[in-house]
Amino acid sequence: MTTGATLPATSTSPTARQVWTRSRGIALAVVLILVTAVAIAAVRSQTRHGALDPRSPVPYGSRAVAELLADRGVSTRVVTSLGAARAATGPDTTLLVAVPDLLTHRQQTRLHSATAASGGRTVLVAPGSWSVERLAPGVTADPATSARSALAPDCALPEARRAGSADTAGIRYTTTHLDADSCYPSERLATLLRVPAASGKGDTVILGSPGILYNKRLDQQGNASLALQLLGSRHHLVWYLPSLSDSSATGPGSQKNFLDLLPSGWLWGTLQLFIAAALAAFWRARRFGRLVPEELPVAIRASETAEGRARLYRRADARDRASAALRSAARTRLAPLVGVSVTQAHAPEALLPALSAHLHGDGQELHSLLFGPPPGDDAALISLTDRLDALEREVRRP
Repeated sequence: MTTGATLPATSTSPTARQVWTRSRGIALAVVLILVTAVAIAAVRSQTRHGALDPRSPVPYGSRAVAELLADRGVSTRVVTSLGAARAATGPDTTLLVAVPDLLTHRQQTRLHSATAASGGRTVLVAPGSWSVERLAPGVTADPATSARSALAPDCALPEARRAGSADTAGIRYTTTHLDADSCYPSERLATLLRVPAASGKGDTVILGSPGILYNKRLDQQGNASLALQLLGSRHHLVWYLPSLSDSSATGPGSQKNFLDLLPSGWLWGTLQLFIAAALAAFWRARRFGRLVPEELPVAIRASETAEGRARLYRRADARDRASAALRSAARTRLAPLVGVSVTQAHAPEALLPALSAHLHGDGQELHSLLFGPPPGDDAALISLTDRLDALEREVRRP
């Protein structure tokens, strides 16, 4: 047999129309999912475009706080690279890191080394466990976030006491620094920390939520007062928006692997789904004891069974299977009549010589009738049935 030959399509091969009929439901569901995903992404991109950008006037932008700072003589400059952020640090500068978790471990270490002895202020906006331990050693992010939005200061930090309640709820932090100011607690864990530098007059402020910097929430609670005090303590504000295109992110040991990019909740959820799927498969696959045959509630005539099976063959255009069943049944009935065992009924070399001797007919014609190719249309199938019946009647004739 030639391995490269293409097998001819049989009558049971599904047509293009049948394939479309069977798969159109799945295709429609996939299209709906894709359309929904694109729509959600478009809406989210419009509402979140320019988030925490001091040049953006959208609800999640921070242009309002930048303009208020400008009225008070504080200049705001936006940088997107680690090199520019490190070069801008100094005693009269506040460095705000908008999304610390976008920085690689290498970038975080380099940024901390530049800010630790600068004498200025560093503001980290909602850093998670990926970044806070490197940018602010001695501070740990709690896995559980705060459920409430507005919190009371409940600390001695002057900026917090003057601002009063603010929307700082988000990530909660603990620290080993005894001289740190722990403010706006949620279940005894701070959502705002101020950690003084080990040497000099600098400090690091960790915000658990970016809410006080958003345009749409600046006029709520004491958000504006707290934001202006935290960001306006120096004459210059450098607003660092980490960029994925920053060349400093491509250094050795700086890339995150796939698991690092997934939130911890997704990993736990995936494990739960796997366990649930395994239990469901076990439940559906198990059997309660051996199979027990059951009697049919009614008797079905053999003619009805044959007619039903024939209709199934006709609906599927399975002329090859129908002809094979007819020929096999005919050979099984003819073999004992000509002295051939049933086990040899389907062997041409055993059945055909016996039939030829019994009928004194053409062996080639018998081979085509009993072992030939499947009929090409319904008329040929009916003709084959008639010829098989005629052959069996002739063999049974005394």
